[in-house]
Amino acid sequence: MAKVTPARRAALDILRAVRSGELLDPAFARKIEQVAPRDRPWTQELVYGVFRLRGRIDQLLTPHVRRGLRSLDPDILDTLRLGAYQLLNMDSVPAYAAISQATEMGKSVAGRGAGGLVNGVLQSLTRATHEAPPAGKEADLAGWGSHPDWLVRRWTDHFGTAETRQLVQLDNTRPDLFIRPLGISVEEALRNLREAGIEAEPVEHAPDSLRLPSASGIREVLSRVTAVVQDPAAGLVVRYGDFEPGTVADLAAAPGGKALEIAAEPDRRVVACDLSFGRLARVRENIERVGARNVFSVVADSRQPPLQQVDHVLLDAPCTGTGTFRRHPDGKWRVQPRDLEALTALQRDLLEAAATLVRPGGLLVYSTCSLEPEENEKQVRAFLAAHPEFRMEPSDTVERAMLNEEGMLVITPQDYGFDGAFGARMRKVAS
Repeated sequence: MAKVTPARRAALDILRAVRSGELLDPAFARKIEQVAPRDRPWTQELVYGVFRLRGRIDQLLTPHVRRGLRSLDPDILDTLRLGAYQLLNMDSVPAYAAISQATEMGKSVAGRGAGGLVNGVLQSLTRATHEAPPAGKEADLAGWGSHPDWLVRRWTDHFGTAETRQLVQLDNTRPDLFIRPLGISVEEALRNLREAGIEAEPVEHAPDSLRLPSASGIREVLSRVTAVVQDPAAGLVVRYGDFEPGTVADLAAAPGGKALEIAAEPDRRVVACDLSFGRLARVRENIERVGARNVFSVVADSRQPPLQQVDHVLLDAPCTGTGTFRRHPDGKWRVQPRDLEALTALQRDLLEAAATLVRPGGLLVYSTCSLEPEENEKQVRAFLAAHPEFRMEPSDTVERAMLNEEGMLVITPQDYGFDGAFGARMRKVAS
């Protein structure tokens, strides 16, 4: 009897943790400790790949499960998903190994009969053909495209079918690895990395970012260059904000990348707030790692911030995160339509609180990593209508094509290959 490898057992444990409500990134970080370091990249590819392509995998498994996937024990369904991903998407795994390991895992979690079911389904799957549907079939953007139906319908209404197809396809690929150097120029960072044999490259449309090879050891990179690991879209929000000298309150700061970017200029002082002590601990770790002396962290509910008026405020608001599904693939299965209403209400409350913190003449920069108009343009228009003391004042620090007619920053994955991001730069009129 073959023993299930620690990597595969950890993969199932991670899927269980996410099923119980934990976010994928912390679940992976917690469970991967049981896996040998050499096997961790393989495990990450398996787990994150299953979340990216879960809809497609389920579509391909369905004809081979007589009573349907909903009839299966959740552990057995996840075992089948893990086995199917290895069979269909991991060329380094022989088919016999993927099937025998999944069979043993099925036995270990639900008995011999479950192992037989897993074996039969995966054997049948290997004999079937797996061709992508014709490109013109919109319905398959959800199934083969591995996204929830409601989200595909929403995006098709907003972006059109062709752009939605591009977005869905991009979401299903591995994200690139980027850093944003701090305190040194991109050119100097490039030289330092190349001297260490790391071939980073500049990023088109994002002059403050560098793209790293996917195999880069991030610890070595950060030992050579003071930087934050960050998608270019997040850096472009800070660039667009173009904060002037003074004190900036970052009201939802974790994990701290934007706060550290703002503080890279010595004439700025940043107060980094977050409601979660655990998330704020990550901010503090990053502050210590880069040696930032002008960033101060505060555990606070930003709906009632314990601060006096400051020069500027950044509100990177909690959101559905629909622009980051490539990087956080569990998000597309977690977010539900009802979440949009709850989050837009929270964003309104946070904006109201942020408005009171900005001194006359100061800036309020509102941002999200969402693609949804209710969280972005509509939210800002409603705020401006209710607050005549604020007016849009976009900066010219990003490409004009990234701004809409009102001067709001709009970055979509299908246009730039980055995460999605939105920003609105508003000036509080001096009285």
